[in-house]
Amino acid sequence: MLTLLIAVGAFVGYLVAYHTYGRWLSGKIFNLDSEAVVPSRELEDGVDFVPTKKEVIFGHHFTSIAGTGPIVGPAIAVFWGWLPALLWVLLGSIFIGAVHDFGALVVSLRNRGQTVGEVAGRLISPRARVLFLVILAMALTVVLAIFGLVIASIFADYPESVLPVWISLPIAVGIGIWVYRRGGGLLVPSLVALVVMYVAVWVGAYHLPLDLESMLGVTRLGPFPNTVMIWTIVLLIYCFVASVLPVWLLLQPRDYINSHQLVLALGLLLLGVFVAGATGQADLVASAPAISKDIPVDAPPIWPFLFITIACGAVSGFHCLVSSGTSSKQVSNEMDAQYVGYGAMLLEGGLAVIVILACCAGVGMGKFDRSGSGAAYTYSPVMVQAGESETQLAGKSAWRTRYDPAKGWGAFKLGAKVGAFIEGGGNFLAALGMPLKLGIAVIAVLVASFAATTLDTATRLQRYVLQELAGTFRITPLTNKYAATGLAVGLGGLVAMIPSGNLGPGSGGLILWPLFGATNQLLAGLAFMVTAFYLWRRNKPVIFVVVPMIVMLIMPAWAMLWNMFHSGGWWDKSDHLLMSFGVATLVVQAWMIVEGLLLWPRVRGIREEALPSLEAVQPAAGGH
Repeated sequence: MLTLLIAVGAFVGYLVAYHTYGRWLSGKIFNLDSEAVVPSRELEDGVDFVPTKKEVIFGHHFTSIAGTGPIVGPAIAVFWGWLPALLWVLLGSIFIGAVHDFGALVVSLRNRGQTVGEVAGRLISPRARVLFLVILAMALTVVLAIFGLVIASIFADYPESVLPVWISLPIAVGIGIWVYRRGGGLLVPSLVALVVMYVAVWVGAYHLPLDLESMLGVTRLGPFPNTVMIWTIVLLIYCFVASVLPVWLLLQPRDYINSHQLVLALGLLLLGVFVAGATGQADLVASAPAISKDIPVDAPPIWPFLFITIACGAVSGFHCLVSSGTSSKQVSNEMDAQYVGYGAMLLEGGLAVIVILACCAGVGMGKFDRSGSGAAYTYSPVMVQAGESETQLAGKSAWRTRYDPAKGWGAFKLGAKVGAFIEGGGNFLAALGMPLKLGIAVIAVLVASFAATTLDTATRLQRYVLQELAGTFRITPLTNKYAATGLAVGLGGLVAMIPSGNLGPGSGGLILWPLFGATNQLLAGLAFMVTAFYLWRRNKPVIFVVVPMIVMLIMPAWAMLWNMFHSGGWWDKSDHLLMSFGVATLVVQAWMIVEGLLLWPRVRGIREEALPSLEAVQPAAGGH
């Protein structure tokens, strides 16, 4: 019953937060104005700046920010127990993450759709702008390499997900042409597309799993070629094409279709949680410890790593790039900013809550078997205590099989992280009477679709950042969107292709994975700094921004330093690549903080320099 109460309580809490704290931010702090001129109308170009209905932009924004972050992060963090993860997700998403995303979106809306890095140049200093853009470029390179690896790994491990993910692309293009060139409606075609996608899920699960390993006779990871490497290359080629096309042709309709698919899958998961919790099939307390005392010796400390491990479900610096990079260029009315910026983050927090329940209570249902036979896990005598019921024994055994501390922290690889959610989510859907094999396919498509939208959005964002840097340093060729996109894809692919140990090409994202969490969260702290300066210069209250900013500057830096200098860390291992990235990130962060501290006492109530008139600049705000 606790499983059910947590799920219901979390979503009720998010609704209350949206209509109280979110409304206060909209009306009293940011003073949203329905008559304000927004970038999508002021700079409309039919490619990047496109006025869009709030339901459509919500779909794009939510699917782009979610990715696999709120899945992988909680799936790791429950290693320390489900209670700390749950508290950080609930409190973090309401008071930190949603404020971060909302603030970045509003600041960008009022600065002609510029990214937070570009805005930092006027709010703080020109040097701060360059520093911020450098951090963004580094972070996005890591994102492209890692998310390419994530999706490629899902396609390799769950070949039933390949067909439905790829079939959505031509459907999206057709819908984009139908809506924007023929003037047709969007809702009915998108619902038809949803039906087609779920038919494709069934076909992929039972009739046409596209398994390159067996089709091409290659290994999953290892010598050239391997399935993960092949899928990574295909995905990066797709990203190049998707990120240079007009947003209305692929990105908007694809994300709108995906948002329907994702919301339906989440709805099914919630219903599965309700049934499994109400019937006693899922028992959170019996399945996993609230606070685990059996932690591997090689695991990092929960403090500060909880705040780094769970990023997207609570707060993520990557979100400021989506808010200010693509969403602010499509919002058609400033009043939609709360719905898009604050609301989407709360829904992502709800997803993270479901992931925590799936990875504990769902996994604890103990039904999953990759062969589809539904065999239960065997009991683990280590977990047996006097007086425990059969349900408790089975639940603990299943969870222990997935989260066995004896295997060590290092053994908990990417496939296990994603697999824990797919396994637990499939068990929740099985509680509804859905065949387990089909349930696994539905959840695998859910994860791959989330990651795919993040991947191509990140490519488009990297293009913006590289163009801005090229303009600053007068590297004229890179101001061209095709050249900048090619460099973005090339950098991500180069990192992804670096062999990690003996895993072969295509595993390079694993090398920089330890940097991702800390760099991502440091970015959130710096984005908070930009929002704080925006409000400070307007004599607005800033304490609700400054406190999260301090948290998101201290915790990631602490984690980065621990990774670098703890016994057995990067320094001891002479890991020059990670040390170099880590030192560079911390130096740039410290430099920007110093810039901010020197300026802060002098600018309260003093507006930043106004943007130049449109007649004096290029219509697309820097060639975007």
